[in-house]
Amino acid sequence: MVTFYAQPGDGGESVVLTAVTELAGEIAVLRAPLARASGFHSMTREFPALHIFEREIFEEQGVKPHDHPWLKPVRFGGEHQGRVGEYPFFKVEGKEVHEVGVGPIHAGVIEPGHFRFMCLGETVHHLEIQLGFQHRGVERLLLARPPWTLGPLVETIAGDTSVAHAWAYSSAIEALSGVDLAGAVPLSRGIALELERIAMHLAGLSGMAADIAFLQGAATYGRLRTTAINTTMLLCGSRFGRGWVRPNASRATMNDETAKLVEENLALVQRDIAIVNRHFLKAITVGHRLRGVGVLATAQATALGIVGMAARASGVALDTRLASGRVAPYDSLTPEIVVEPAGDCWARAVVRIREIDESLRWLGQALKRCGSMEHLGQEVRALRPETLAVSVCEGWRGEVVHCVETTAAGALRHYRVQDPSLRNWFGLALAMRENDIYDFPICNKSFDLSYCGNDL
Repeated sequence: MVTFYAQPGDGGESVVLTAVTELAGEIAVLRAPLARASGFHSMTREFPALHIFEREIFEEQGVKPHDHPWLKPVRFGGEHQGRVGEYPFFKVEGKEVHEVGVGPIHAGVIEPGHFRFMCLGETVHHLEIQLGFQHRGVERLLLARPPWTLGPLVETIAGDTSVAHAWAYSSAIEALSGVDLAGAVPLSRGIALELERIAMHLAGLSGMAADIAFLQGAATYGRLRTTAINTTMLLCGSRFGRGWVRPNASRATMNDETAKLVEENLALVQRDIAIVNRHFLKAITVGHRLRGVGVLATAQATALGIVGMAARASGVALDTRLASGRVAPYDSLTPEIVVEPAGDCWARAVVRIREIDESLRWLGQALKRCGSMEHLGQEVRALRPETLAVSVCEGWRGEVVHCVETTAAGALRHYRVQDPSLRNWFGLALAMRENDIYDFPICNKSFDLSYCGNDL
């Protein structure tokens, strides 16, 4: 299941359910009208991956998924604002069981989220993660502006995934307008996306190293992240890749001088990361703190519909860049999928290390094919009427999904955004079971999920 959502039907007494599925690389869309009052039979018991989607449909549209085993709010939007304190937490009973609440306000620079641990001694028997403290109204804002001007807003849906969200948005708009991209644009986007992947994996590894007091790793991974984001800034003027990807356009520039600097920066990252990786992977203290901690088994990851690097670290070979029917530039310049079977914090760190190496290799090949990356095609204006476009982009955290639908006049009727964090937060909660509570920072950083990516 790629996504499952509902939108208002004609008149207001009905909704339209939309299920987007993927099988063997082919996207299929199933739609069904439904009266609000009747609801529908929940499928969560048979397919646990649907639990978050059905909860979201109930919260946003008031359509009840009957027999849902865990029906509670996701974001507290609309009329639910101000009712966060009424959240029905799961209870673990027992005279010696105690609860530990962390957040929603945290020390340092971090977004709001509440973590409720049910513990016996220091062992966590259940973790419940309550988000929804940010009422951002992203999808509503996306409908309030002309569709071809949404790039700057899309890039802030999840700021650490600016390129992936901009790519998903641009692809949907291009599909709706029937644009055929110029040859330079797909390769340029691939370069932007892989630079973003490298930078964020380096940031995550730096955070994990800091959490286990492996300070040489924290310092070196952090330093190399600066090199990676400065390389992106060299090409497009923004360290986060903002402005690079637009519908039918690439706004990055490459000349002989910048090409030389980019090659030097990537060579520096490749040389230095090999050194720090060797120390990280061989350190007894690192292995002791990460191996066997926060295990999410393959069967659990599959049942929950976990995506991205967290899925691959649990042995699930899922990467939309490599799906059959893949799009340029990955159709001709193919990265190798990285899978680790253990499903623990160690596996999630190793996946990031190996994916950095693979992205560096990919970029080395891509830059040999790349001339000037700047391309400003004809501005996209007219969109096909009464059409739904589904766009999926494999960001560093996992698959980013944008579903964009037009009216009979070619205006936007509905815009669905899905960050991979929405699907993966419950994986973190499950991975914490039977771990010590002091393992939580490591587990949390190993999944590296987005609060704002959930609180749209």
